[in-house]
Amino acid sequence: MTSQAVPLTSLARAGGCAAKYSAARLETLLAGLVPAEAEDLLVGLNPADDAAVYRLDDERALVFTVDFFPPVVDDPRDFGAIAATNALNDVFAMGGVPLLALSITAFPEELPTEVLGEILAGANEVVRAAGAILAGGHTIRDAEPKYGLAVVGTVHPLGIWPKSGAQAGVALFLTKPLGTGLVLQAQRDGIAPEGALAEAVAAMRTLNRDAADVLRPFSPNAVTDVTGFGLLGHAHEVALRSGVRLVLDAAALPALPGALELGDAGVRTGGDRRNREFAEPHCTVTCSEAIEALAHDPQTAGGLLISLPAAKGAVLEASFAAAGLFLARIGSVEPGSGVSLS
Repeated sequence: MTSQAVPLTSLARAGGCAAKYSAARLETLLAGLVPAEAEDLLVGLNPADDAAVYRLDDERALVFTVDFFPPVVDDPRDFGAIAATNALNDVFAMGGVPLLALSITAFPEELPTEVLGEILAGANEVVRAAGAILAGGHTIRDAEPKYGLAVVGTVHPLGIWPKSGAQAGVALFLTKPLGTGLVLQAQRDGIAPEGALAEAVAAMRTLNRDAADVLRPFSPNAVTDVTGFGLLGHAHEVALRSGVRLVLDAAALPALPGALELGDAGVRTGGDRRNREFAEPHCTVTCSEAIEALAHDPQTAGGLLISLPAAKGAVLEASFAAAGLFLARIGSVEPGSGVSLS
């Protein structure tokens, strides 16, 4: 059996960030942990963010993160690249730059070692593109394949992008279209429109490095990457931790080709229900079912959700356009609490 003939997704109960533990249960789980108290732990569990940050001195802090999941696609090189992108993007979401990565690998012994080799090759390609080094890792036997990275990077202690800094009166931006979960589920069901998977794979393989580089001079007040909890779940986290209300424009939400049509047709991932359980109590939604499904859809290696003073918005949009990068203005921040999608 060749590496291209191995149906990786058939070995997984859920793929990509749709396999994440329920956000609601995760909150309950973490509530039982006593947050560490250390002067130099700038970001830990109180509150949790996209990565942990530990200050070394006045100029340097370390960014730590770990992320892994089962296959989202059958092509092993794409799987490795997407998993690596998803993990590295947590460092970019904190305003940092990755330095070093270690592989986390679970793999069935009965599958060809060439498949694992392709996964590692895809990951190594992306790690290098991020400016980091893949320096080792750990591999165990498992009936369900899984891959990801533990990543360490650096950030200036005063240049951290937290989830908790959004302020009333600012604008919200998103650096990638939504809908990877819908497209991947449709591919599993054999109903994905022609070309939809290729577009989704291209988006998932795109590092947030270039977007972060363009964004950095604008000093955003809050940033997170949109992944397994969906846009509404991550927007709720920003709203809660910042003490504000996020107002999302349903008509402005960008979608991957075919994603809205699939949402309208009733396609849903396993993560959709868990995301609704987490976000719906905090959200007011008045829009079509397709857009609501898009907003709850678990994303894999999604874009950055950015909170930035509205006065800087036009220049930010021009800067992204000049760099050939995607950017959509999707809403604003107001006094209050919760999230509105209308």
